[in-house]
Amino acid sequence: QVQLVESGGGLVQAGGSLRLSCAASGTIFSINTMGWYRQAPGKQRELVATFTSAGSTNYADSVKGRFTISRDNAKRTVYLQMNSLKPEDTAVYFCNADIRDIRTWDRNDYWGQGTQVTVSS
Repeated sequence: QVQLVESGGGLVQAGGSLRLSCAASGTIFSINTMGWYRQAPGKQRELVATFTSAGSTNYADSVKGRFTISRDNAKRTVYLQMNSLKPEDTAVYFCNADIRDIRTWDRNDYWGQGTQVTVSS
């Protein structure tokens, strides 16, 4: 079984910072792309940032220059450093990872349970 566990959400004032973490555990053979998505009330889930196993990163235009994604492969953890937060960043943030299961050899997309980020004006 594979699990993604997120932490680090909370309430912050506009202009503040938060750091999200997501740790993968379980029957993992390999992890390919890891990333963060978010979903605001009444809106569709959208990509925030991704980090491939080759070391490439990709960001949504709305967060470029403010958010930084990083990854610790030894800890099977992906981070999202969020600076200069704006009220429009308020959403539930979900971790995502493309993982090959060592038991079944299947490669699937896994999601964390989500962590709330609220930015007050």
